[in-house]
Amino acid sequence: MRRLSLVFLALPGVLAAQTARPANLTRIDSIVSAELRKNHVPGASVAVVSHGELVVAKGYGQENVEAGTRASAETIYRIGSLTKQFTALGIMQLVEQGKVGLDDEITKYLPDFPTQGHKVTVRHLLTHTSGIHNYTALGPKVWNETFRVDQTNEQMIALFKDVPFDFSPGERYGYSNSAFFLLGVIIEKVSGLPYPKYLKERILEPLGLRSTSYCDNRAIVPHRSQGYEVDGGDVVNAAPMSMTTPGAAGAICSTVVDLVAWQRAFNDAKLISPASRDAMRTAATLNDGKKTSYGFGLGVGEFEGHRSVSHSGGINGFISWLGHFPNDDLSIAVLTNTGSGPAPRIGQLIARVVLGIPLPTIKDLAIDATERAQAVGTYDLGQIKLVVRAVGDRIEAQLGPQPPTRLMSQGGGEYRAESDTDIVLRFQTTQGVAGVVIEIQGTTLRGNRQP
Repeated sequence: MRRLSLVFLALPGVLAAQTARPANLTRIDSIVSAELRKNHVPGASVAVVSHGELVVAKGYGQENVEAGTRASAETIYRIGSLTKQFTALGIMQLVEQGKVGLDDEITKYLPDFPTQGHKVTVRHLLTHTSGIHNYTALGPKVWNETFRVDQTNEQMIALFKDVPFDFSPGERYGYSNSAFFLLGVIIEKVSGLPYPKYLKERILEPLGLRSTSYCDNRAIVPHRSQGYEVDGGDVVNAAPMSMTTPGAAGAICSTVVDLVAWQRAFNDAKLISPASRDAMRTAATLNDGKKTSYGFGLGVGEFEGHRSVSHSGGINGFISWLGHFPNDDLSIAVLTNTGSGPAPRIGQLIARVVLGIPLPTIKDLAIDATERAQAVGTYDLGQIKLVVRAVGDRIEAQLGPQPPTRLMSQGGGEYRAESDTDIVLRFQTTQGVAGVVIEIQGTTLRGNRQP
């Protein structure tokens, strides 16, 4: 296990964390501590690199409640879907070697996969525009019976391969863990290496990320955090999970300091060309010419007028967030050890502090009957639906299986979620069609109201 002092070697020009301005440190400490208390989260770790300087690298609370061990910058967490950018980079390495083509049909590498008459390309998988159904959205019965038990690639693919496509490839954006699981299988087929070995030998070892690995439940890992859930206000251990099931879509474990080192290496195009790096952080284009807010394994967009490249991750007992603001030379990693942990919110609040952006003024305006009628309904967002209901003179929204939350009107058709005021919803009508735009965790979701 690498000690913290060696981490600095992966970040040229980085100075000690103590050089951060005290006022900012105090505000960041207050933000993290308040969010952990409010959400009953036992522990979190945070790292911030601003203009090449590591200004924060520390832990808060406990990495393991039963053992009573404190969280630190060296605490290892499951990072969930942050894995996707590592997988995308692996694919781009193979593209540069001429072994994979972005616009090749996936049947070139997975000849037995039933594309149901569709032409699905590697690019479609990377950008969540394939239409292949997300296996983690198959429902609790299927998923709960699967995720605890070790599965082969073939068994995992069997879960979703015959499910009808959600849409035609390239027609729209629809987040799909299935797509990235398949990308991991493509890496294995083309490279001849199991995905964990490819990850280690071609990505992690060349970058010196010795605290990052494909998660292994059997291994003895110093400073590994336990994952938790909140049940009726009580903290309980998260349900066990075989790490064969998330695969290349979400099976990596890491630390916050390794993640900001990874971010620096990605920015500097250490393992791929600058052109490939830029392709990864460029929004995809749909068949109709519209842009999504996702590149290859990375969310792309703006945060309060600042260009951002970010992703969040959620996996049993853990929530993660890694954000980079290219024009501001700012990177932030936040890892939390609870399935409802507010890692994206903490990261965005820290970004406000470092970038000098004031906290938003949250209004809670009255909503008249006309406004309620304009918003109420069921909106199709692709794989999930947003249901907006009237509750007395208020409205509430429920996104997929998440608990409903009250929407607070900011005026002009804009609302913020009471449960997380960084989530913004805008209801609008275009050419007679009612729709919604949701800004959530650095990603933009769009959908139309169903008749």
